[in-house]
Amino acid sequence: MKLKHSLIVVMLTLFTALVGVSAMAEEKKDAAPAAAVATEAPKAPEAAAPAAAPVAAPAAAAPAALPDVKPVLNTGDTAWMLVSSALVLLMIPGLALFYGGMVRQKNVLSTMMHSFVAMGIVGVQWAVIGYSLAFAPDMGGMGLIGNFSKFMLNGLIVMKDAASGTVEWTLFQNYTKEPGAIPELVFAMYQAMFAMITVALISGAMAERVKFSAYCLFVLLWTTLVYDPLAHWVWMTEGWLFKKGALDFAGGTVVHLSSGISALVFLAFLGKRHGFPNERMAPHNLPLTLLGVGLLWFGWYGFNAGSAIVGVNNSDAAGGLAGLAFATTTIAPAAAGLSWMIAEWIHSGKPSALGFGSGVVAGLVVITPAAGFVQPGAALIMGVAAGLVCYGGILLKAKLKYDDSLDAFGVHGIGGTFGAIITGVFATVGATGLLAGNAKQLMIQLIAVLAAGAYAVVVTLIITFILDKTIGLRVEKEDEIMGLDQTQHSESGYNM
Repeated sequence: MKLKHSLIVVMLTLFTALVGVSAMAEEKKDAAPAAAVATEAPKAPEAAAPAAAPVAAPAAAAPAALPDVKPVLNTGDTAWMLVSSALVLLMIPGLALFYGGMVRQKNVLSTMMHSFVAMGIVGVQWAVIGYSLAFAPDMGGMGLIGNFSKFMLNGLIVMKDAASGTVEWTLFQNYTKEPGAIPELVFAMYQAMFAMITVALISGAMAERVKFSAYCLFVLLWTTLVYDPLAHWVWMTEGWLFKKGALDFAGGTVVHLSSGISALVFLAFLGKRHGFPNERMAPHNLPLTLLGVGLLWFGWYGFNAGSAIVGVNNSDAAGGLAGLAFATTTIAPAAAGLSWMIAEWIHSGKPSALGFGSGVVAGLVVITPAAGFVQPGAALIMGVAAGLVCYGGILLKAKLKYDDSLDAFGVHGIGGTFGAIITGVFATVGATGLLAGNAKQLMIQLIAVLAAGAYAVVVTLIITFILDKTIGLRVEKEDEIMGLDQTQHSESGYNM
């Protein structure tokens, strides 16, 4: 009953907020339609409407001046971004397999469900308000959050056809005569995949003991209050970290640092699994985990190479910058898998499949913020360092005895932080780092890491505290011992 009441209160609150936002948007539209259109159309001097544009119905209210030049749709860039979006989406089932194989048999379905349900919750949230908060024009002029102008993915770009004079919605991201425009809805869906997988990464820390209801609410709240603002800070041209010059090609701070540090914060409220660290909790199906590694690496090409659209040259999504990111996304994880495996071989006497797979993921994490900013040789060095640093992060867990079930903090938190910082050391493409004589860039990277990390910690603390005090975060001890597949979902991963 307590859970039902809490859920009802949350849903009513969200419904009220959405109704209020919708009413505000409608009022703004009625009050100043011309200003609204002017806000939506990106400024481009060469695309201005001619002064003598014909007016079809002079008796009606005068419409806002609309541009009469269509942008040039680059079908190659558009095709690559569609493929990249699908590749990033595939990473989420890959993550489900990666995490699912590492837990005990009684929790495989519940663990995989954490990744899949994030696709549903964030997919809806992103369409309703998430994309607007992250990528709409800035609210308040401080570079902190987007406004509500793209609520429900409406109001993207209004244009007028030059030949017919009719008004139409064209949905282009880049308003320009130059080749390189892609439909904005493609860009919006590409970014949706990033939002989905980021919060799913956190689930690795809470596996085998979190309430499914608490997790679902956490996904909604964390994505809205943590991920969306950080994406605006770093990737929107009006974001304060973007304007400061912070480098994050595909998500070192926005995705990996934020999810990893938030996972650690969540653990402070969730506590350790029953029997940890004395009871052996070995992975139940490592072939599933290795299959997940392969799918993650495959999908990561869309994650990194697709991010050329928001890189140095955002009208060349399928060009040379994407090729560089593709190359570095091959080299760094290869080197990281080997360095982790060798370090483990020396330290424990045996090279493990899980170790090599974890090293590959660590290399992917570390190269993510730097993929389009560094040369292949630097990617090799970063990959070797990634395997060693993240393997050390896993050993730290054993010494401090915190129960990060699937090493979300050790790989993503530590790896994302390390990658974001050393991007400021090795950057030579489109930006310069410390080794190229620009020590200032390293300082900017440190500021970005500290700001993103502090914000994620504070907001995650508030979210988890509220959830813990209302519906509770953790299942009962008996339910945990029986397994979450049965107690949370009334299912079994294997019926043999």
